Amino acid sequence: MDIQKTAIVTGAFGGIGTAIVQSLVENHFFVIAVASQRRTQADFDQWLNEANINPKQVQAVFLDVTDTQACKQALDLLIEEHQHIDVLVNNAGITRDSTFKKMSFEQWREVIDTNLNSLFNMTQPLFAHMCVQKQGRIINISSVNGQKGQFGQANYAAAKAGMIGFSKSLAYEGARAGVTVNVVAPGYTETPMVAAMKPEVLDNIRGQVPMQRLATPEEVAKAVRFLASDDAAYITGETLALNGGLYMN
Repeated sequence: MDIQKTAIVTGAFGGIGTAIVQSLVENHFFVIAVASQRRTQADFDQWLNEANINPKQVQAVFLDVTDTQACKQALDLLIEEHQHIDVLVNNAGITRDSTFKKMSFEQWREVIDTNLNSLFNMTQPLFAHMCVQKQGRIINISSVNGQKGQFGQANYAAAKAGMIGFSKSLAYEGARAGVTVNVVAPGYTETPMVAAMKPEVLDNIRGQVPMQRLATPEEVAKAVRFLASDDAAYITGETLALNGGLYMN
């Protein structure tokens, strides 16, 4: 089957990002994989090989998603090159955990810049394009901690909660143009970062989850794939929670 749609995925080299790219490629999307400007072509080639992704269906873009001007320039070029961008997945994110009493402004700013301000930087240049083409899917990866809060994550929870408010508001603006805006809010997920935690910490986390396990990156990717599909055309402004019952709203 011919590749019909083009998707942009930020944070593409991470555990969840990789699964999202794999899932979209398997469903015949051409994927523009956005990774940190600190990455290299060699990193991209290694990532493709390790993830077993067809290089003909993926294009790498190395970009600082906190740089507003750089994002606009890159996205303008991508629109010109591909003519249409159908899906944007805002997945880039970092943590700088600390109790608020000890949190530095730098820790606050880094998380807000990467997790929240990047939404403006990546979405604003594409939103008008999607409205003109009368079709688009914007999917923002939030977190269960953006819904319920978490000790030591005031910066992260603020950014992830902000993503939800942003998505609901933008959903109103895009509705008449056929542009949907939704959120996927995973709970704790089996990524390399989580796997590096101490076993007792992981056991404690699992114990808090009614399903007694963590999510897999593939489960998160399937939710993204659904929201990117034609089957989700009438869904907008929603937050799809994947947390095993850890938080029920």
